[in-house]
Parts: sequence; structure tokens; C-alpha cells
Amino acid sequence: MAGTIEFWFDYSCPYAYLASTQVERLAREEGAGLIWKPMLLGGVFRAVGTAQNLSQVLHPSKARHNINDMQRWAALFRAPLKMPDGHPFRTVEALRATLAAGVDPQTIHGFYRAYWVDNQPPSAPETIRRVLEESGHDSAAIMTRLDDPAIKDDLRRRTDEAIALGIFGAPAFWVNGRHLFWGQDRMDFVRRALRGWNPDERPLPDARLWRLA
Repeated sequence: MAGTIEFWFDYSCPYAYLASTQVERLAREEGAGLIWKPMLLGGVFRAVGTAQNLSQVLHPSKARHNINDMQRWAALFRAPLKMPDGHPFRTVEALRATLAAGVDPQTIHGFYRAYWVDNQPPSAPETIRRVLEESGHDSAAIMTRLDDPAIKDDLRRRTDEAIALGIFGAPAFWVNGRHLFWGQDRMDFVRRALRGWNPDERPLPDARLWRLA
């Protein structure tokens, strides 16, 4: 059963990075459309009252567990992941560049690699230029648009849309215009919803559908 996945993301979330390495394959295997939806996670956090840097408010045991958990998921997905010393990096300019580049998946993957593999600040001008050029865009032309009011308004509008949908973190999956799932560990639910499962009405079947990379 074909459907649509809206993948809501910001580059600052490691779990969104991990999900980004898998979501295209999931959509392809299910014959679903995939729409990449940039949002400013800091704006979402402000709206729902979440701390901007979650690692600073976690109990040390929980913080250690989170680091281990990320590495386990990275190993499971066969995705390289290295926590940068400066995390969280500013992402707003990288997100604006993503919008100016037409929300191109190759650009998105480039910014994620810059952040979570190369540990480069994604909004640094040199990072933006490199990512855009490597994904086939005119970096000089796009750099001039980063302060364009229309681009700024677009990012604000998308962030407001995410908040209106009830999104409170990343990654978030809005499936078939009906169902919201949060986290890279809910991708099995995304697959089931694409196949017709209604999480609001039917119990979850026993058989596992999600196939790991």
C-alpha cells in the first residue's frame, strides 16, 4: 500500500541523522513518497518548553546511556557517528541553505555528514560552501540568499507547521497525513502504518517488519 512519509528533521539531532541514513530505503521498499521537512529544532523546543541542550539537564547516568544508545543504533544501521566536542552546533544557516537549494536530499546528507561524521559546524560558511558544491549547487548564488527574508520566513513557517502537527522533537515522521511517530526506533511503526495499520484503532501485529540495513 503506497503512502507518504514526511520526514521532519534538524541537523543538530544525532537520532535524526541516524534515521536519515535509513528513511530513503524504507520509503523505496514500501513504494511510498518521501518528503524532507526541515525545521528549526530550537524553535520547536522553545514552543514545548524543552531545554535547548538536553545533555546538560540529564542525570549523568542517563547521559552516559544516551551516548551508548546512539552508538548502538549507529552500529545497527552501519552508519558512522562521532559526537562533536562543540555539540550542539548552530544549524539555522545550514537549514536556510537547504531550503535555498530546494531541499535536495544530497545536500541534506552532506550537512549530516559534516556534522556527525566530520564534526564540522554545519552553519560555518566554509562548510555550507563545500556541502553545496559537492551536491552540485552554485554555492556563491545560494550564500547570497541566506539572509533573504523569504528564506527566513520559510524556515519559520515550516517550524510553526511542525509545532502545529504536535511535533516536539526529531526525527519525526508524519505518515499518510494522519499518524505521528517520533524517533529512529519507531521506523517499524512507520512501515506498518504505510501498510495500512492504524495505530489508533488496531493492536500492533506480532510479526516484526522493520529490516535493518
